[in-house]
Amino acid sequence: MKDEVLAALKESGDYVSGQELCGQLSVSRTAVWKAVSKLKEEGYEIDSVPNRGYCLLTAPDAMTEAEIRSYLHTEQMGQNLVCFDDTDSTNIQAKLLAEKGAPHGTLVCSDQQTKGRGRRGRAWDSPPGEAIYMSLLLRPGIRPEHASMLTLVMGMAVADAINELMDDSLAGIKWPNDVVLKGKKVSGTLTEMSAEMDCIHYVVIGTGINVNTQKFPEELNQATSLRLTTGRNFRRAELIALCMKYFEKYYGLFEETEDLSLLTDEYNRLLVNQNQEVRVLEPENEYTGLALGINNQGELLVRREDGHVEEIYAGEVSVRGVYGYV
Repeated sequence: MKDEVLAALKESGDYVSGQELCGQLSVSRTAVWKAVSKLKEEGYEIDSVPNRGYCLLTAPDAMTEAEIRSYLHTEQMGQNLVCFDDTDSTNIQAKLLAEKGAPHGTLVCSDQQTKGRGRRGRAWDSPPGEAIYMSLLLRPGIRPEHASMLTLVMGMAVADAINELMDDSLAGIKWPNDVVLKGKKVSGTLTEMSAEMDCIHYVVIGTGINVNTQKFPEELNQATSLRLTTGRNFRRAELIALCMKYFEKYYGLFEETEDLSLLTDEYNRLLVNQNQEVRVLEPENEYTGLALGINNQGELLVRREDGHVEEIYAGEVSVRGVYGYV
């Protein structure tokens, strides 16, 4: 009920009478009043005027189910939504929900997490009130060896969501899935899977996005946020909803072919490494080459100095710019 009342107030942008809300939602005046009271407790400023009704004046930057749903317009992604004020890791919680039978498209979000992880087990700094911590549960009907490409699909979705919210094209992708703004990392993604030899039980895609962070520790000098880049704050719930919108779009195209053939051009358009010199860091084998873009499997094509083109699979391989992170 609270979600529906909030959505109605946001859609109106003006005063909505209690009677109108009752008719629209098929509930009593008391139910509407209780929903408004709960929203006020969560930090929403709602004006109440006799004979005019309710008007939403301001909304908090909240990572709540009501706030996210008020922006969400998808068919599957995020429709089953679980939100925490604080949790160990949204990936851990999404996997627990998966084991209990949670449906495809379940989205887990938290305002803070205490055991967030990045690639290769690195800790992901997770203070409250600043960033997005979310994990998307999928039950794809694809072969297990194709699941790693979903990480690239999420990278595309996050980059395009940020660009829509910022109303520009600043965000790009550092292969395979880090999203960058002006050469610094703003988002990372970690994908985990439960599968057998020829069957996926579920995939969990965990993503962190630095939204309103104003300062990073000295050791994270390659990180940035939307706020540091633009000088203004953004609503995290709105960005989450945009990520789900773009992911649903791109996931549908991925499902058609079980590869990135329908997404390669879009991905390469966002790829900041394309046509740039990169340093490929393989175990016991480092070399420099020219990044050409990705192939249909999401592998990075790198032309070595002798003209040979290598197909780089993400796995345990890192790619860096010759003169820095990008």
